[in-house]
Amino acid sequence: MAFAHYLVTVPVDTSKHAKVSNPLFSSYFDPSLPSSLAFTSSPPLLSIARNLSNFPTIRHKAKAVPQPQDSEVSLVADAFTHFKHLPLPITDRNPYLSEGTRQAAATTAALAKNYGADITVVVIDEKQKEELPEHGTQLSSIHWHLSQGGFKEFKLLERLGEGSKATAIIAEVADDLNLDLVVMSMEAIRSKHVDANLLVEFIPCPVLFLPL
Repeated sequence: MAFAHYLVTVPVDTSKHAKVSNPLFSSYFDPSLPSSLAFTSSPPLLSIARNLSNFPTIRHKAKAVPQPQDSEVSLVADAFTHFKHLPLPITDRNPYLSEGTRQAAATTAALAKNYGADITVVVIDEKQKEELPEHGTQLSSIHWHLSQGGFKEFKLLERLGEGSKATAIIAEVADDLNLDLVVMSMEAIRSKHVDANLLVEFIPCPVLFLPL
């Protein structure tokens, strides 16, 4: 989604260059010049008036500031208010889910329930299922925590032993399933299971990081 950048005009005070108009003075002061050149001699006032009459008239044209289009504003608003499909990435091996994963599960369930969205749990691990003896316990824990949020039915996608990093898998799944929002705990970032910089660069949807 493309976001437009809008330019804001700020009025400028032109009174900072104080010119002396009193005819008793034969010089003027320009603070923008170096101190050695601040004061300059001026010709007689009559000559100044004649010279000024030869200068072309300067007209200041107001620049039009582009306004955001209604369609662009609507697209941005829809991206954060119309959720149809939310993922729950699981990157830790805790059979009973870590604190950050439980927090992400509760937040995802609350958003999905509020907007009537579907949930797809994505279990990601570098090891094969046979190398994860407590894998079944972890799935039971996921089911329990989502059921506490009102979701007894959800889709399950296991990406195990593929050799790909969790960051790449999450971005790929978000693209393939046309997901609307990815909710993750900062715990996954601090534990280095997920690279936040790469994720937000390549993922096609917004990402919500939850602080612990």
